Amino acid sequence: MAKKNTDKVVFDHIQVLDAGAKGVSVAKAPDGKVIFIPNVVPGDVVDVQTFKKRKAYYEGKAVKFHEYSQHRIEPICEHFGVCGGCKWQNMQYSQQLYYKQNEVYNHLLRIGKIELPEFEPILGSQKQFFYRNKMEFSFSNSRWLTEKEIELEDIDAIKRVYTGNRNALGFHIPKMWDKILDINKCHLQEDPSNAIRNEVREFANDNNLTFFNPRAHEGLLRTLMMRTASTGEIMVLIQFFENDKASSQLLLDHIYEKFPQITSLQYVVNNKANDTIYDQNIQLYKGRDYILEEMEGLKFSINAKSFYQTNSDQAYELYKITRDFAGLSGNEIVYDLYTGTGTIAQFVSKNAKKVIGVESVPEAIVDAKANAVRNEITNCEFYVGDMKVVFNESFIAQHGKPDVIITDPPRDGMHKDVIEQIMKIEPERIVYVSCNSATQARDLALMDEKYKVTRVRPVDMFPQTHHVENVVLLERR
Repeated sequence: MAKKNTDKVVFDHIQVLDAGAKGVSVAKAPDGKVIFIPNVVPGDVVDVQTFKKRKAYYEGKAVKFHEYSQHRIEPICEHFGVCGGCKWQNMQYSQQLYYKQNEVYNHLLRIGKIELPEFEPILGSQKQFFYRNKMEFSFSNSRWLTEKEIELEDIDAIKRVYTGNRNALGFHIPKMWDKILDINKCHLQEDPSNAIRNEVREFANDNNLTFFNPRAHEGLLRTLMMRTASTGEIMVLIQFFENDKASSQLLLDHIYEKFPQITSLQYVVNNKANDTIYDQNIQLYKGRDYILEEMEGLKFSINAKSFYQTNSDQAYELYKITRDFAGLSGNEIVYDLYTGTGTIAQFVSKNAKKVIGVESVPEAIVDAKANAVRNEITNCEFYVGDMKVVFNESFIAQHGKPDVIITDPPRDGMHKDVIEQIMKIEPERIVYVSCNSATQARDLALMDEKYKVTRVRPVDMFPQTHHVENVVLLERR
């Protein structure tokens, strides 16, 4: 039964039915509409207060729990429920894997509408926390206030909250580009990540270094990025908004003195409207401008702008599955589309006759070639260009018809022209690695006339979140 509460609908005793997209869960309202609810677990029975109504659904929040799901666990992070990450931290890991595999199956079945083999079990991550090798944090001079702080009844405490130091170094509040939650301890990246972040904040406060104001576009400190590698190497990059050399040097010197184990200390001065660094000139301050990742004896250089799978351990498992699906005997010509820095291409190269990697980002191809030289790999070639332009008949004539194509496109999937070209070439096998099973399913449907899906295996790269990777093998009919 629904009742009115300050013009918002409250639904009583609603059972949470399923885990939905973007980490929210799904229930049904008495009128049959779907309700999307964050921070609940399938099996919970709750009262839901809606805050948004659309033609086919509501968005709401749980205001009272009547029953707790048997799959619910206590989150370990003090920031859970406010921070935008780790939205499934209150759900048993076995259930996270269940819902991820189920999402992949539903996408391939409902969107792809193709015949599917029996799925191989999703590969879970041995590390369920502290698994990320890259983290980015934002500075703000207007820290997000928690509900407890806002509800303070002590007038002196209220004054302290609103007139005191509001500097923050942490994550964006979901759907709020200018609101930053100050983070004490994050459970996603191994130390010294937390120690470095907290030291930077403390030193900046003690020395009156200004934190960024995204609305006024002023302040010295803008973002902090940290990358770590399985080799133990560490990269730290500070993004400054203002070109205050004295203050910047003061902070950078302190970081390097406090954490001498840092392999690469870099900075950038970026005063444009957005904080992306891919069009910026990165400056090396101490050490070298890259860190090294290692996999089966292969070493890959990772610079500040490099794309590399953000879970190193699971990247290794993902690549092993990809190599297994490719079924290489040593005589095949392999094309690795969207090759990035050439990690998959080099990983499978010892099992192939020749590997051709294609990527649209010039800097990535420079890294790929350098990595091949470092690893003494001579049967890999790398080319830069827009996939739908480079990947044409003359390119095929020059490099040979591929026996196997490995493709790992961005979330948007493959361009239809690329798919058309693959269909013309007709390789024996295609291994499709995807971080978005919805667009993957769309692409599989376009190839279904000539290719049959024979193997599917999801891989969990991001525990405590709804994200899932998926590997599909297609064989020519």
